[in-house]
Amino acid sequence: MTNSTMVTEFLLLGSPDGWNMRVLYFMVFLLTYLSTLLGNLLIVTVTTVNQNLHTPMYFFLRNLSTLDMCYISTTVPSACVNSITGNRAISVAGCATQNFLVIFCACVEMLFLTIMAWDCYAAICQPLQYPIIMNSQFCVSMTLASLLSGLVYAGVHTGNTFRLFFCQSNEVHQFFCDLPSLLRLSCSDTTSNMILVLVSVVFVGGGCFIFIVTSYVRIFSTVLRFPNRAPSKAFSTCTPHILVVSIFLSSGAGVYLRPSATSGTLQDMLLSACYTMVPPFLNPIIYSLRNKQVKDAVRRVIGREMFSGK
Repeated sequence: MTNSTMVTEFLLLGSPDGWNMRVLYFMVFLLTYLSTLLGNLLIVTVTTVNQNLHTPMYFFLRNLSTLDMCYISTTVPSACVNSITGNRAISVAGCATQNFLVIFCACVEMLFLTIMAWDCYAAICQPLQYPIIMNSQFCVSMTLASLLSGLVYAGVHTGNTFRLFFCQSNEVHQFFCDLPSLLRLSCSDTTSNMILVLVSVVFVGGGCFIFIVTSYVRIFSTVLRFPNRAPSKAFSTCTPHILVVSIFLSSGAGVYLRPSATSGTLQDMLLSACYTMVPPFLNPIIYSLRNKQVKDAVRRVIGREMFSGK
């Protein structure tokens, strides 16, 4: 290793060749980004302004929307700029920062979705105890615990990755600095890193998924036993949530747990886009367009803005 040249910067995956393809790549990413920002910002505004939405469910929805705006902002803006300017370079420090933020947001996203499943379970299956279970102190404590867990989780993985030596290729076959792509570039022994990734993904991701599925199984069994609790409404609310969680976890697991020997650049990019862009994009649609209270609040906010503009 003494004769090797150490990497001082990384080169991210560029946009497709040809100006038309670069513009298309730019527009797809930009429109997805702006739509995600608009949808999540609308939810944050509505759930903050409307006093009727100051409940635990909307408290966590507001936190999720705020997180989603940060999540998609860690990867997509830089990818848009890179596609137009053609400048693919990112410093080692910048790469480490982006890697940390992506892992942090992904971890907290999973924890927030798990807490929201628990909130749904408590509201439907234990309605009398709901105000006691989901009190304000519990909500704030769970939010802070999720953020702290995300910081620790991201710090461990990022620190464990950037202690390695990168002295081979510096081309990251991804539109952002993701963990699996960086591990493939290292000329150090990455066995311990891969074991840590495997254990943490199975423990955190698998644990959260089992908890969410268990919560919804109990919800479905409860509403089927008591038809007066509107089973169709419960199914229409819970099914999209499970769909987003499944997309998020399956695409993330596909990126992090797939052997590098079977890795393909296009497939990796699509899977990475699924777990970094799709959940933030879909969450506002699922939690607002399918929720009458949020839709009514949005209409009032928009109507108020239009009236004040006149």
